[in-house]
Amino acid sequence: MTYKIEFQKSAAKTFRRLDKTTTEKVRKAIDKLAENPRPFGYKKLVDEEDLYRIRVGNYRVIYEIHDRVLVIVILRLARRNEDTY
Repeated sequence: MTYKIEFQKSAAKTFRRLDKTTTEKVRKAIDKLAENPRPFGYKKLVDEEDLYRIRVGNYRVIYEIHDRVLVIVILRLARRNEDTY
């Protein structure tokens, strides 16, 4: 069972601005989410219904899982030191 990956507009914009090395690392991590949306090391965000995060190097990927329709929505990509969820 493979999930479809969708990007929120702001997350897609941030993704396009990443350097080449970081882009590849983040792309691989997001591609793996399609197979396993709850990988080792993921965190469920407190007080949020379906929001999760994974760490990819110095970045956090904030995403939402919709199990009924098999969709993962990437909501935000941010450096770990930035104020994020």
